[in-house]
Amino acid sequence: MYQAIKAYCTELTAEFSAISKERKELLEKISQYIAKKQQTGKPVNLVYICTHNSRRSHFGQVWAKVASVFYGIPGIHTFSGGTEATAFHTNAINALTRISFDIKPIDIEKNTVFHVLYDDQQKPIECFSKVYNDPQNPQAEFAAIMTCSDAEENCPFIPGVELRVGTTYDDPKVFDNTPQQDQKYDERCRQIALETLYVFSKIK
Repeated sequence: MYQAIKAYCTELTAEFSAISKERKELLEKISQYIAKKQQTGKPVNLVYICTHNSRRSHFGQVWAKVASVFYGIPGIHTFSGGTEATAFHTNAINALTRISFDIKPIDIEKNTVFHVLYDDQQKPIECFSKVYNDPQNPQAEFAAIMTCSDAEENCPFIPGVELRVGTTYDDPKVFDNTPQQDQKYDERCRQIALETLYVFSKIK
């Protein structure tokens, strides 16, 4: 793992006490799902879902994969989706880049496909905006982690899901084009990283 990203993760592991008891109970549902799924020997598929699949859901997808590598937990596959497709937003990309992720555009279109690199020994994470039931996402035997309240409300039923958890986060989009933009994106990225690392720290 890139040294700066590893150091960022290590720093966050000292901040788990900042997560409320109620929030930890919610996050541990994901930990329990992963642990039980691993006992079956099947791959663990985690799909992070928000409305536009442009910011928070990509943070979730990226940090879940990084956390699995950080804690040495195999067989974890992470995805993201939305109730509509837009694009992996530049401000979210920049927040990850400031932590030292290497993010490269692969397929230059309106909805660009990006490779997110974080470890020379691991395959890049592929990120692009898509609906949650896109053919490239798992269609069955997966956990749906809802990262925004709009997606939670607008997805009353998700076919094939084994676990659905609403870990909603405030949208940094409201600070786009303001002096607080970068600060707020960094805060949201860090919050999602912290809670995702906590999820994987609880897997025995």
